[in-house]
Amino acid sequence: MARARELGIVIGTGSPGPNNAITDVPHVRVGHITLIDGDGPLVVGRGPVRTGVTVIVPCTDIGRTPLFAGCHRLNGNGELTGLEWVRESGLLTSPIAITNTNSVGVVRDALITAEARVRPTGSLYWSLPVVGETWDGWLNDIYGMHVRPEHLWGALDAASSGVVQEGNVGGGTGMICHEFKGGIGTASRVVAYERQSYIVGVLVQANYGRRERLTIAGLPVGRFIPTSVVPSPRVDPQPPGAGSIIVIVATNAPLLPHQCSRLAQRVGLGIGRVGGVGDHSSGDLFLGFSTGNTNLPGDGDRTQPLTATVSMLNDSHISLVYDAVVDATEEAIVNALVAAETMVGRDGHTAHALPRDHLSELVSAHRQAMSRLEP
Repeated sequence: MARARELGIVIGTGSPGPNNAITDVPHVRVGHITLIDGDGPLVVGRGPVRTGVTVIVPCTDIGRTPLFAGCHRLNGNGELTGLEWVRESGLLTSPIAITNTNSVGVVRDALITAEARVRPTGSLYWSLPVVGETWDGWLNDIYGMHVRPEHLWGALDAASSGVVQEGNVGGGTGMICHEFKGGIGTASRVVAYERQSYIVGVLVQANYGRRERLTIAGLPVGRFIPTSVVPSPRVDPQPPGAGSIIVIVATNAPLLPHQCSRLAQRVGLGIGRVGGVGDHSSGDLFLGFSTGNTNLPGDGDRTQPLTATVSMLNDSHISLVYDAVVDATEEAIVNALVAAETMVGRDGHTAHALPRDHLSELVSAHRQAMSRLEP
């Protein structure tokens, strides 16, 4: 699996965590189920299938030990369920899943079922899971409804720490980004203070953007590799850039809900660096959560003490965390593009990979040119 740094692409000045992934945040795990089946003309209900589901498990027992969280919308033509409760309570109370647009319902229901299976028989509880989506119907038989409950459960079972698969995997299997093959990407940053350090991790499902706006580490790649060189997958009337991006930010810095929302807000700056503008038909939805307070009582648990003591990062020091969000978001999108491979989907529709050799040459030439300008 190729990544941006292997091509000499270094974004920002911060240092990544050990895996340069959202799983560098302690206790966070990621799992994918990828569904690829069939070729040729579209037959609804049979395929070709190019889809899947990705899950992010924020901590060991998120159903009983909620975490502080917040969210932000850059453009709202999309879905990330459960956000009204996140806004109201400031709490994340479920794993997070990302899939295709038409599979949000089945994945949401499967998350509820998964929680019910680990609860005592007959216990009463409620669940408002967080499930995001982007549209993969140009490559996938999206109306065939191929994602089923067992796929979500399989992704939960597969969730692990460490290296995260990127590109054509999980929910990102059939996605297109800046008119190249897109998908799942992740990155992280270490935020170092004098006596303490924290991790910020980002995971994206990238399915947005116009070719001419694609910018990588400040280099206008979309203009150097236009659709006349690498064709766009889209030949339908829908304008280029129509699509969406879901971004999840995790950190172990102790943040309160309003600070998590401010974290999520900064995601849009990272997307803008790569060339995203929140197109009219794009669903650009972001969630941030903190694992820095793990003693929060579950809803309705009257056995807990009357009050809970929580920690928060002083706002006077939080800007370094914002830096990390912006840089990690940018790198996660680039990692999704670099990792993705060319995919042929329904009716022969082809999403070409960003050519890594061409990109590497551009980056090298740009670096040499910049070095000549240094005093």
